[in-house]
Amino acid sequence: MKYFLSALLIVSSGLAFANDFDAVEAKLKAAMAAEVRTDAEKERDRNRRPIDTLKFFGLRDDMKIVELIPGGGWYTKLLAPVVQEKGKYYAALGTERISKSVLTEPGFKDAQIVSTESKMYKPEGARRYTLKTNGLGVTDVDMVLTFRNYHNFDLAGRTAMNKASFDALRSGGIYAVVDHSRRHMEGDTPENGRRVDPVSAIHEIEAAGFKFVDFSDLHYRADDELRYEVGRKTVTGNTDRWTLKFIKP
Repeated sequence: MKYFLSALLIVSSGLAFANDFDAVEAKLKAAMAAEVRTDAEKERDRNRRPIDTLKFFGLRDDMKIVELIPGGGWYTKLLAPVVQEKGKYYAALGTERISKSVLTEPGFKDAQIVSTESKMYKPEGARRYTLKTNGLGVTDVDMVLTFRNYHNFDLAGRTAMNKASFDALRSGGIYAVVDHSRRHMEGDTPENGRRVDPVSAIHEIEAAGFKFVDFSDLHYRADDELRYEVGRKTVTGNTDRWTLKFIKP
């Protein structure tokens, strides 16, 4: 009997998650079709697979979430509408572009910029950015996400970003990270500056206190031989990317 009940609980929780994500998926599809998105942004949907990616990470529409380094707001335009009614969207680090564009659009007034005193900068002569921060300015959030940004930082910057994310999350909160793949243990070359060894990323993020939960091959690209820099014509739009999920114990 106890095994039956255990199995029933597992099935029930799986169904509950599926039902939860049904609502998220409907909101995502509406956001993907919204006028605020450009044709170029919509063109990238097939490659970036936002619905599958956010389902893997376990996004719910009642979550408090932080997006790190949102850039031009490709994911902002999808994430903020999903949690607008029941949850909360925060953006931290590198938020200048969205604060002047996306967040001025109708429907984004409840999105909030945090960690405004943090500083991302390149030390003189450095190849990558570093980060000075006292934290993200929020606590007890359910999920921190960053897409294709981990490679931008030096070790000190990555360490600071991982710690700030850990401190912002509640126990059980998710750290969701996606970036371009580098060959394992390959040193820096002129052709891999925007790539990261996923094994190194896992070790660094675990060192911040996170537990590695799972990975997804959603963005695996067999014909990206990891030989050329992101942005080269032969790999643009077809880079192999790792998709890693961590939890704060």
